[in-house]
Amino acid sequence: MNLPNRLTLSRVIMVPFFVIVLITGVFGEWSKWIALVIFAAASLTDLLDGKIARKYNLVTNFGKFMDPLADKLLVCSAMICLTGLGRLPSWIVCVIIAREFIISGFRLIASDNGVVIAASMWGKVKTVFQMAMVILLIADLPGEFFKIAEQILIWAALILTVVSLVDYILKNKEVLKDK
Repeated sequence: MNLPNRLTLSRVIMVPFFVIVLITGVFGEWSKWIALVIFAAASLTDLLDGKIARKYNLVTNFGKFMDPLADKLLVCSAMICLTGLGRLPSWIVCVIIAREFIISGFRLIASDNGVVIAASMWGKVKTVFQMAMVILLIADLPGEFFKIAEQILIWAALILTVVSLVDYILKNKEVLKDK
């Protein structure tokens, strides 16, 4: 297994630790900061695995398939936790997770037809905004500026989620055609 794929798997492995620390508050006042560090480190692996894979020609079908799934697992787990903590409206999380299920279904259908659908530019931008939103919501910084920044990131992430869904469907609609 190459380095980018190991980084992707490390992101998946970090998810339960992140969730446990954030939800249980096992480290008291430090829990949100430890959870934030775990989430940021996991998010950084997303940036690194792609850069390394492209730079050293280590792009694999496993990576094309698992990298987006690892992102979904990390970000959706975080958003579900933030909903439980009263930091993020559940309807927004439902819309975002619905998009992730639709795209995953699309990828499965494509895979059955021998087609691998890699992440699009819109999907990558969406992921960056979702990760930034999660980081700011976990930090829960005081002050009006941060509350406004949180709202901007929430709405930007939501809009980019819908835009990326429409982009995937339009670019890959032939996958749904019966042959």
